[in-house]
Amino acid sequence: MSIEIQSRGYAHPTNLVSTEWVATNLNNSNVIIVESNEDPLLYPSSHIPGAYEVDWTLDLNDQVMRDYLNRTGFEALMSRLGATQDSHIVFYGDKNNWWACYAFWVFQLFGHTNCSIMDGGRIKWMNEQRPLVMDLPNNPTSNYTAPERDDTTERAFRDEVLAHVKKQGQLVDVRSPEEFTGARTHMPDYPNEGALRSGHIPGAKSVPWATAINPANGTFKTAAELREIYENQKGISPEEPTIAYCRIGERSSHTWFVLKYLLGHPNVKNYDGSWTEWGNSVGLPIEKP
Repeated sequence: MSIEIQSRGYAHPTNLVSTEWVATNLNNSNVIIVESNEDPLLYPSSHIPGAYEVDWTLDLNDQVMRDYLNRTGFEALMSRLGATQDSHIVFYGDKNNWWACYAFWVFQLFGHTNCSIMDGGRIKWMNEQRPLVMDLPNNPTSNYTAPERDDTTERAFRDEVLAHVKKQGQLVDVRSPEEFTGARTHMPDYPNEGALRSGHIPGAKSVPWATAINPANGTFKTAAELREIYENQKGISPEEPTIAYCRIGERSSHTWFVLKYLLGHPNVKNYDGSWTEWGNSVGLPIEKP
C-alpha cells in the first residue's frame, strides 16, 4: 500500500490504492484489475493493461428483475475474471469511480472483501500518461465458489428505509442540490428517469457525492477533510446507523464507500432503490424545503 494513501488517515487504507500502486502491481498474479464505467465505449477504446471489464448493466444486474445477479451469476463472473477467494480485486472507472464503487459494493454482497478502489479512477491514470491498451486479457479462468448473496449488512430496502425515517435515523442524500430541493426530478445533464415526484426523503441531509472528491485530480479528500464535511458540518455521527441514497444507487455507493471505508463508520447501507423507487411509490412521505 502506498505511503501516500496511508498518510491521509483513512480508517481502512488497504481498500484504496494509488495509480502508482496499480502500475507496480500490473504483473502481480493475485491482483485482478476491473474497469467499470457508465460509458460502455471507454473500455474497448483503451484500458489499463490486463484489466477486465465489468459492465454494471450486463454483468451486475439481473436482466429481468430489478435486482442484482445471484450466486450462480456471481460465480460465473468471478470465474471469468480468473478470481479465487484470495484474489485482490482493484476497481476503477469513469465519473470519479461512481461505477467502480458500485461494483465494489455488489462484490461485498457476496462476501468478497479483498477489494480496493484505485484513487482518481480512469481519468487520473490517463492524465499521468500511464500505459493503456486495447488488448483483452487472456488469463486462465477459475472455478470460483461464492456464498449466497447477503443483503442484510450493506443494502437497504424500501421498508427498512421507511422504518429508519420513522425513527429519525441518519440519511444522506448524495444527489445534486436541485434534486434534493425538488427543483428537478433527475440529474443535471441527464434525461428524466421516470420519478413522478421530486424532493427528498424526510430528514435526509444533503451531501452531494462530489463533495468527497478533489476536483483537481479526482482523488478522495483526506480523512480529516471528509470528517469535517460529514461529521462536523452535516452532523453524521459514526455511532449511528446511516443510509445513503441517490437515484439508482450508483452515486450513493460512492458515498457509502467514503463513510464505511475511508471514515470507518461501522453501520452504513446503500439504498439502491433510491429516488426512482421512493419518488414513484404510493404512500411514501417526501419533503421539500
